[in-house]
Amino acid sequence: MHAHHDGHAAGAPDGAQGTHTPHGHGHGHGHDTEMDWEAMGDRLERQAGLEAGAMAEAVSWLAGRVPGARRVLDVGSGPGGAALLFAERLPEAEVVAVDGTEALLARARAGAAARGVAGRLVTRRAELPEALGELGAADLIWSARFVHHLGDQRAALAGLAKLLRPGGVLAVVEGGLPARYLPRDIGVGRPGLVTRLDAAEEEWFAAMRGDLPGHAEAVEDWPEMLRQAGLAGAASRSFLVDLPAPLGDAARAHVHDRLSRMRQAGARPDASGAAPLSAEDRDALGVLLDPESPLGILTRPDAFYLSAFTVHTARRPA
Repeated sequence: MHAHHDGHAAGAPDGAQGTHTPHGHGHGHGHDTEMDWEAMGDRLERQAGLEAGAMAEAVSWLAGRVPGARRVLDVGSGPGGAALLFAERLPEAEVVAVDGTEALLARARAGAAARGVAGRLVTRRAELPEALGELGAADLIWSARFVHHLGDQRAALAGLAKLLRPGGVLAVVEGGLPARYLPRDIGVGRPGLVTRLDAAEEEWFAAMRGDLPGHAEAVEDWPEMLRQAGLAGAASRSFLVDLPAPLGDAARAHVHDRLSRMRQAGARPDASGAAPLSAEDRDALGVLLDPESPLGILTRPDAFYLSAFTVHTARRPA
């Protein structure tokens, strides 16, 4: 299985659980699994740019919890946004970016070379979760928006926990708050469009989870699941991504890409034969996507970007 960091859960591409793309990745779970990985890489790198400040804060916080760390695993690394930050923040540690897609790992290597940390960051292509046991021991394991792509989330956490050295920390990014980027009334269509997009994404996410091989139901109490994996001191901390209006070009492009995919998916009939989004909402998305419209996301002055991602941590007893 190819599983890797993506935009789910703290942004799929942009928010929390509740902002999951309807067909973001090639996991063979009954959705549109033919992905252009280069296009996905661009999307993930744009998102990393938007989250850079909050992510740096999270990395600094975690680095302080594992002083003297010698080995860090970023499991489901994608293009390596977090792995690069760990390599910069922990100069004495080996940082390993692990992913199932070579095109994304190549981006991580290029980023390491550009930022002067190529000697401390290595990449490893691995089919996950099957190869979890082959990754070796680590003092810190970071896994962002990855576990929810595996059918049995509790088993995945247990597998990650086994890789920790005594006293090591597992940090899992799941949940948070959905991204907001427009006012409730956008001047076209029925007010509340973004809330309805969130609801549609929850349905897509539930369908994706249900189609995963080995799917097992689990109450997504992440601290409790970490405790069940044999770890101690489970806790959670959220990090805010706050880009006020007017948005810069990169953030606008990111939201435009998200809305474009939402419009396409919203017209695709679901199992009942109905389109997930109404014709009125799809028309409103068309206006938002129009580069010439003053109401479009690329030009309107009131576009902002506000989201939060949550890091759940626990430690292997010494």
